[in-house]
Amino acid sequence: MNLSKNALKREIKDYFYITLGITLYSFAWTVFLLPYEIVTGGVTGLSAIIFYATKIPIEVSYFTINALLLIMALKVMGWKFMVKTVYAIVMISIQLWLFQILITNPETGEFYRILGPNQHFMSLIIGCCFTGTSLAIVFLNNGSTGGTDIIAAVVNKFFNMTLGTVLIFVDLVIIGICLFIPEFGDMQMRAKMVVFGLCTMVVENFMLDYVMNARRQSVQFLIFSKKYMDIANAIGTEMNHGVTILDGHGWYTGQEMKVLCVLAKKRESVSIFRLIKTIDANAFVSQSSVIGVYGEGFDEMKVKTKKKKNK
Repeated sequence: MNLSKNALKREIKDYFYITLGITLYSFAWTVFLLPYEIVTGGVTGLSAIIFYATKIPIEVSYFTINALLLIMALKVMGWKFMVKTVYAIVMISIQLWLFQILITNPETGEFYRILGPNQHFMSLIIGCCFTGTSLAIVFLNNGSTGGTDIIAAVVNKFFNMTLGTVLIFVDLVIIGICLFIPEFGDMQMRAKMVVFGLCTMVVENFMLDYVMNARRQSVQFLIFSKKYMDIANAIGTEMNHGVTILDGHGWYTGQEMKVLCVLAKKRESVSIFRLIKTIDANAFVSQSSVIGVYGEGFDEMKVKTKKKKNK
């Protein structure tokens, strides 16, 4: 019974943060990118290109393209992959429609440009900082916004290509389409749209990586103290962390001593320092960042292993 309650809590938490991320994403796209006719990669970017060229509402194109991709991927990826993706697609479609109503001038029918005219690049920076952060929130809570993620997942299942490689290739193709659409103006204007589109990829992916890595960043503590047993007990019981005791030998003093090695999330650093100082204010502590920590309580090792052949 407790397991099912915990599972339900995790699902509720996931959907809460996925909804938060989706809302932030739709807001940023509609308020900062759409009024300035900025293109990005992904299905949202493709839907925006269709909107700029034909005035077909972005939410209609977004939902239709994603629906076709979901049908294509259903047999390959299965229902488990689809549930949160379908939720995200429906919510983004609805919110794109709602936010457009809020930023449309009822007299002229045009979008409000809240940063003023000719502020395309500043709007790009702000908008993509928001969209990159929102995508990180969604991904960190086991969600997906669909779109090119579906294409990448399907390609990755059958071919030896990483998700990142597929996504970059698809995004470059989508942004490059702008060069061949006469409705966007002369070649100089179309080239400008492509350059801005490439800038959106850089800013959005930078923010995505920054937020995801900051959330997952871990640290390693090496603690030198005569009260090592008290510190180890406090970290193990109060922080619910494992502690490894290493044998140390001082070069200058020639004395044997014990060294505590602790791996923890970066956000737990202050609590660990506080515990150490409470027990031994004179303890010598080294803290260092680690690239990755994998195993129980940390990230999962997401690598494929070769299956052993039965002899």
